[in-house]
This record gives sequence, structure tokens and C-alpha cells, in this order.
Amino acid sequence: MTITKLLIANRGEIACRVIKTAQKMGIATVAVYSDADREALHVRMADEAVHIGPSPAKDSYLQIDKIIAACKQTGAQAVHPGYGFLSENPKFAEALDAAGIIFVGPPVKAIEAMGDKIASKKIAAEAGVSTVPGHMGLIDDAEHAVTIARSIGYPVMIKASAGGGGKGMRIAHSDAEAREGFERSKSEAASSFGDDRIFIEKFVTEPRHIEIQLIADAHGNALYLNERECSIQRRNQKVIEEAPSPFLDDATRQAMGEQSVALAKAVGYQSAGTVEFIVDKDRNFYFLEMNTRLQVEHPVTELITGLDLVELMLRVANGEKLPLTQGQVQRNGWAIESRLYAEDPYRNFLPSTGRLTRYRPPAETDTVRNDTGVFEGGEISTFYDPMIAKLCTWAPTRIAAVDAMAAALDSFEVEGVGNNLPFLSTVMGQERFRAGRLTTGYIAEEFPDGFRNPVPDETQRMKIIAAAAIIRLKAGMRHGNLDRAPYLDEDYGQYDVIFNDEQEKVSIEVYGEGYELAIGNDHCPQVEHFDWQFGDTVASMQIKGYGRDRLKVYPTTMGCRIKLGGVDIDAKVLPWHIADLWHHMPVKVPPDMSRFLLCPMPGQVVRVDVAEGDIVEDGQTLAIVEAMKMENVLKAEKRARVGKVHVVPGAVLAVDQVMIEFEAV
Repeated sequence: MTITKLLIANRGEIACRVIKTAQKMGIATVAVYSDADREALHVRMADEAVHIGPSPAKDSYLQIDKIIAACKQTGAQAVHPGYGFLSENPKFAEALDAAGIIFVGPPVKAIEAMGDKIASKKIAAEAGVSTVPGHMGLIDDAEHAVTIARSIGYPVMIKASAGGGGKGMRIAHSDAEAREGFERSKSEAASSFGDDRIFIEKFVTEPRHIEIQLIADAHGNALYLNERECSIQRRNQKVIEEAPSPFLDDATRQAMGEQSVALAKAVGYQSAGTVEFIVDKDRNFYFLEMNTRLQVEHPVTELITGLDLVELMLRVANGEKLPLTQGQVQRNGWAIESRLYAEDPYRNFLPSTGRLTRYRPPAETDTVRNDTGVFEGGEISTFYDPMIAKLCTWAPTRIAAVDAMAAALDSFEVEGVGNNLPFLSTVMGQERFRAGRLTTGYIAEEFPDGFRNPVPDETQRMKIIAAAAIIRLKAGMRHGNLDRAPYLDEDYGQYDVIFNDEQEKVSIEVYGEGYELAIGNDHCPQVEHFDWQFGDTVASMQIKGYGRDRLKVYPTTMGCRIKLGGVDIDAKVLPWHIADLWHHMPVKVPPDMSRFLLCPMPGQVVRVDVAEGDIVEDGQTLAIVEAMKMENVLKAEKRARVGKVHVVPGAVLAVDQVMIEFEAV
């Protein structure tokens, strides 16, 4: 059967991604949507759309019978599952086959074999794939988990057998962490996958997460399409990926690729898939799991190989042979992917919800790609993964790709929800990242106290001061033009720029299209070009000897807010005669909220572990809140008495809603 109409059993950016390729191939597309996604981008893009139920995924996107009914209603001959949801559910693939509908993915037996992480490790070992030491049997309870962890030796990784995407996964360094990790992993696994089986394996220190992309057809052909480095992770979820890896040599790359192909052939694999490995500092590699679906980070592989993985999946599903051999697989240049999430990096990356009051990605080109499923004015809900977009850049070399990513992030505007843009921009400028010295512990090692608004370095400081002063100068010039008279400010071109408890005197002179600045007692290099007009929220600035920068700028009452390279500065720009009085301004002191436990993110209360009158100790668990499919354990920060509990299990809370009130002991 030739596929002429395709239903995408997913949502968000991956549904939009699949729709683009299908339409390019002349295949009609069908979207499915829940109540929350009625106005979603993937619904707008598809040729047809079918409503499949309420907002919770368990009542809509995870309902196999509703997906099949939508296929029959629209005449779709095939289903692409995207990733997540039903993509690795063998019962879904079986049900589609029974209904005579093509599943754009691997055979049921391959999904079953690789979907169970315990069974997959045994199969991998039999196929000659290097595996991590661990306990592959089922675990009875938390105490059994502790016994196993001790026998393996801490640290250990506790993982859901049917898991993925960081769900149902914890690292334990002690008996206490093993007990809690087992309980939380088991609970998350049950709610996310309907399968609460857990296994434990050795956690490799100084690890790098490197994966091999596979594609295989029904004619016995299987290829590896190079590797991706996915070591920059937070809570076991990937944040920044790249292809190829800056760590692998050709011999290791070939060995990993050949072992991955051997595993694929051992299970009769067809379609796109990924074999994930942990690689230690000596380039020893160990099998983690095989994902029997398209990966979130597949665009970086497409950018360096020139292949469209979705198109290859559809052609394989149509029964076609792969159009290339292993020797024809390219590795051209370097690609970086940054996952833009609706999460607040200043609040330990807690999920954020709300309306996107501004969503302006950089323009897509041959070297900049943005996969997204949102639009300006759309809403980020609590029901699904908080991903907003995947921004990718390509360049001939790694450092050029990193620089391109830094520039693209500085051009990307997102307002209305907390987001990790500042964090991503900061990482792009870190010397360790630019040098490629990566491990899965990178974020914890580089940000041990959490992410804070970075202090600008000397170069960033100079650029921010120059930009703020020029914007103030332009405001003065515009004011004069509107009055049809010379600008009367006696300090025209002479300002104090104030931010971060600093106050710097600046003098500006205009020459042609450029500006000469003196900052303090030093002359700033010439600002050769500053492209910004009133109403613009992104400025382009070129300083002699420093290249071109893109800055996000938002005028304020007494200056402007400037974002550059992860730094977010609210700069006051005042004429000299006014700035001299600035130190007389009163400072507003925020209220003391230390005696309250506030809900750190929008979510639902899973459990409350304390009662009124209890004495709690530092580090004691107070409550558990679930947000966007992840359970968050809230703990006491000091010894105190519980005065009043304001919430109960099942309650849906807003960010900063009071949960517990404390009294001094």
C-alpha cells in the first residue's frame, strides 16, 4: 500500500515537523487534538484535524481506540507516532496492524524487545554490545533497592524499565537516596508509562551521553548515521545536543556504529531508531538503551548528513529500500541544538505556564532551523511537556556553530512565560562548553548553586553600557525632532548608566552612522553601526574589533532592559545633573516570606507529608507536587513547627501559592 494520507498521533513541534515532510512528499495529513490543543499550531497546519478528547493525555493522546477511530474517519492509511505518548507502545502498533493501518515505526517485536530496558540489555549483551554492570531483575521494594545498590556500589542509576525522556530516573549516592529514588521513579513510571517496573545499574562517573542514529529497511539494510553528543542534561533530560561529538575519534565512532547496527539486526529492526551509550573519559562505551522511535534531537543529524529522517521513515514504511549505503553517509560540518523550555532557570528550572505574549524566533536560513509547535498568543498549559522550540544552527566547524547559536539565541524573543533562553545563552559563552569538555554532570558542576543572572564580563559590560547610552541619545534626538526644536537637555550626550550597583559616566559624540563613546576615563572602541528604531525589540550593534552583536532591548521609564549572551540588565540612563541625585532614592525592601512554603510551579499536589503541629527538620520532605509529568519533592530548609497546612492531595496550585505556614520552634 502506498501512503497517501498520514495521521500524526502526537502534538506540538514534532507533529508540525512530521506534517512539513509529509506535505513536501505530497502526502495529505491528519492532526489529532485534545481540548487544550484546539487552537494549536499542528491543528492549523494539517489538512484535516480530529478531536480526540479532554486535555489530559491519558484521556486523549494515549487512547489507542480514539486514534484508530480517527484513522477510519479520515481514511488515513498510516500513523506516524512522533516521540513520547504511544510511539514506543507495542500494543498501539499491534492495534494498528490489526486494523490494517501502517505504523510508521519498527515491528512490534523490536519495540517489545527494546522497550523493556531489562530485556534490551540482555539482548544487547548477546549481540556483542558493551553493557553497564547492574541488576537486571525486578526489584520488590525500597529496601530491596538499597540491598542491590550496595552490592553494585554507589553511585547508582535507578531507572524505569519502560522509561524515557528523563521520567522515572534518579541517581542515588546513599541508602536514603536509593529509597526515595526508588519510590519516586516507581511512581513517575506508573503515571507516565503505565509500567512501574524498576531496575538499577552502576552510574558511570565523568560520563558523556553519546548516541548513534540508525535507519533500517525491510530488505535487510541497516545504517548508522553518525553520532550525537547529548551530555548537557538537567534532571536526566537533554538540553543541548550536537552532531558529531567533539570527543569521539573515528575508531570509536565506527565501533559504536557497528555494534548499534548489530543490535538492530538482532531484533529485526526497521525504521529510524537510536542506540544510546554512556562513554567514559577513556572512550569506553556502554549500552544504555535503544529508543525505537524518532528522537527529539534528530535535526542535528539531518543537518550534518543532508538526510530527512521523517522522509526515510515514510519510505521504509512504504516498503522501499534505503536510497544509500553506509559509505555514502555524510558527516558534513557541525550542528548544535538548544531545547527552549517553558521553565524558569532562576527558580531551579521549574515549569512555567501561561500565554506567549511575545514569540519571535530568528529567521530560518540554510544554517538556522527552528522546530516549534507554538505561536505568539498561544498558551503553554500544564498538561504536556514544556518544550517551546528546538533551535538548531549549522556551520563548517564546531566553534562557528556555537557562535551561530549564540547569535540566534540573542535574537530569539520569548515573553509571557518563564523560559531557559538566558541559561542556553550563558552556556554558549562558557569556555568549558566551547572547548567541548562535556559530561552529564556539566550543569551541576558549572552551576552548583543553581542558575543566577550572570554578571557581565568586561566585554559584555562595555557593550551593554554603549547600547543603553546610544538608545538614550536616540530618545533625546527623537524628542527634539518631535518638538521641532533642538534638544534642550543641558547634558545632551552625557549620561550616567546605572546597573548592578554600578554607576558609570558616559559621553557620546555622533559621527556619520557611528558613535564615539568615552566610558569613565576610557575611550570605547568606535560603535560603527547601531541598527535600532523606536518600537524595535532587537538591536544590531557593531563595535570596531568585536564583530556584530544582536541585543534584545526593551525601553523602560528611565532607561532600558538589555539582554545579551544570557545577561539580563535593567539599565538606568540619566543625564549627569540628574544622576548625581540618584543615591538619594529610597530602596524598596521585599517582604519576608521565609515562614511560608510557596508552591514553586503550577502543579497538582501528590502528597502532603506533614500535619499542623509537627516539628520538621532541615531537609525533611514536606510535600510532593507534580508538574508537566515530573514529581517535585519539596523539603524543609530549616527546623520549624508546622503552623497551618493550606493544601490537600489533589489540589491544583498556582505558582507562589501558599502551601504550608511555619512557626519558630
